[in-house]
Amino acid sequence: MAVLAASPAFAHHGWSGQEDKLVDMTGTVVQSVSLAGPHGTMKVRVNNEVWDVTLAPPARTSRAGLTEGKIPVGATVTVRGNRSVQGGRHEMKTISVKHGDQTYRVYPERDM
Repeated sequence: MAVLAASPAFAHHGWSGQEDKLVDMTGTVVQSVSLAGPHGTMKVRVNNEVWDVTLAPPARTSRAGLTEGKIPVGATVTVRGNRSVQGGRHEMKTISVKHGDQTYRVYPERDM
């Protein structure tokens, strides 16, 4: 499983704690999507590290088709987004999640 650099992203409010560049990470779901909070979340293991994946607010994540139970634990996913600027913190603010043939774009306006 790998972390691959992608194109640069524009910075705007709410994303200031994240790196400017977009990255794709492929890994295994260890905690499926939860919509119980101000943002949807899930956890993905990439190599030997578990990443906190922060999605859009629950209503927006659901409108993108990504709901609780949609992607099971153990599934392989590719998440696209911006990693935390804090060194050693395994957190990504995610704009899309790809599972099989389906891509859930929770922030489609950022997915360039």
